[in-house]
Amino acid sequence: MNEIKTVVERFASGKPLFSVEFFPPKDDAAGERMLRAAQALQGYEPDFVSITYGAGGGTRATTLKYARMLKEQCGFDVMPHLTCVGHKEAELMDILRDFESAGFRNVMALRGDPPKGETRFQAVAGGFSHADELVSLIRRNFPSFGVGVAGYPEKHPESPDIGDDVQRLAHKVSCGADFVTTQLFFDNEFYFDFVNRCRQAGIEVPILPGLLPVLSL
Repeated sequence: MNEIKTVVERFASGKPLFSVEFFPPKDDAAGERMLRAAQALQGYEPDFVSITYGAGGGTRATTLKYARMLKEQCGFDVMPHLTCVGHKEAELMDILRDFESAGFRNVMALRGDPPKGETRFQAVAGGFSHADELVSLIRRNFPSFGVGVAGYPEKHPESPDIGDDVQRLAHKVSCGADFVTTQLFFDNEFYFDFVNRCRQAGIEVPILPGLLPVLSL
């Protein structure tokens, strides 16, 4: 079984990190396929794996179930994602307690996408509108967690420009984020330019590139 550490603790080793991201299955058959895929990846010894929270929060009920499966049946160090979509602060606290009880040390803190059929994000009453609020909640109440946030090498679709986007990322880091994982990109110049902009803005935390393998042409 992979030793459970925060992502920042893993970076302290000085060696390159390798992780894999899973999407929560929508049914038991898909769950079996995911388990087989995860078992096939065991030989590559990823430093950690993450599991998303589902588009629009649609698969949030299964995230914890399959995160536990990846930890218990495959021995992976698992980082579940958590989004603000559809949740009041008290509900987010309950989910974070579940993550802590399950033995997870890292969480990816995201605002999340609007629910299916909606074009704009709308926080529920008593909920959060931005990821920085979720980061602050985690840092105040679960100080031992490693907290990751998203970065956008080609800017977030809602940001007016990349400069504004980097400043928003800097604020998430100032709220307590330990590391950044980027959205996927197909030209590495976007990534290196993004990292340079972040460093110039005073963002010194690790920035992990998010990669999507090209499986067909």
